[in-house]
Amino acid sequence: MSGAGLPHHLAIIMDGNGRWAARRGKPRTYGHQAGTEVARRIVRAVAERGIPVLTVYAFSSENWRRPRHEVTRLMSLFRRALDREVDQLDQHGVRLNFIGRREAFSKSLQRGMARAEELTRENSRLLLNIAASYGGRDDIATAARRLAEQARRGELDPETIDETTFGNALQLAGQPEPDLFIRTGGERRLSNYLLWNLAYTELHFSDTLWPDFSEADLDAALDDFRQRERRFGGLAESQTKKHA
Repeated sequence: MSGAGLPHHLAIIMDGNGRWAARRGKPRTYGHQAGTEVARRIVRAVAERGIPVLTVYAFSSENWRRPRHEVTRLMSLFRRALDREVDQLDQHGVRLNFIGRREAFSKSLQRGMARAEELTRENSRLLLNIAASYGGRDDIATAARRLAEQARRGELDPETIDETTFGNALQLAGQPEPDLFIRTGGERRLSNYLLWNLAYTELHFSDTLWPDFSEADLDAALDDFRQRERRFGGLAESQTKKHA
């Protein structure tokens, strides 16, 4: 599947790793490891289908509240994925971009993230945004604070601030808004993810736990997207013709 009818920007919450592991009598970290393998396959599948932008929720700002041993393991997996995957992603034309408060991570992880961005910055097949230590409310608050500071310094007239100005202060500035959002694991909520950006995004919730999520599940979500009639607050095309 590729070409017409596909989203320009796909956003995913990869949920269900812990429950997947628990059903197998394994620690949650076992599920996170399995989820990392699935993420690799889905990134490649998204690129193969010709979707130009993918944003994945790797680690939320709230995830720091998890048990210390789980956070430590997640950081280890993150570090290993950076070391192991970046060269492969580069070879497949994937450009990496990290959003979130990267200063919350260790200096070595921050260096790894910067290296990955620099190595892949010229790639254009797929832009992969990785939301790490990211929160949608924090993204909005930070943007508001940045604009307020510019106005205080006399660099910005508050009267000129509109949705475009505000959107350009967010971390996904300059990128198309997500057309399709997928959340695995059966939960039906956004969990503080891309709150501004998802205003008119089509939402697809899958009961499949992330480690079981397959290319067939991805294609089912894309098929669902193809059936949607996106109106952005207006009338459907059929209704427009009826009232013309």
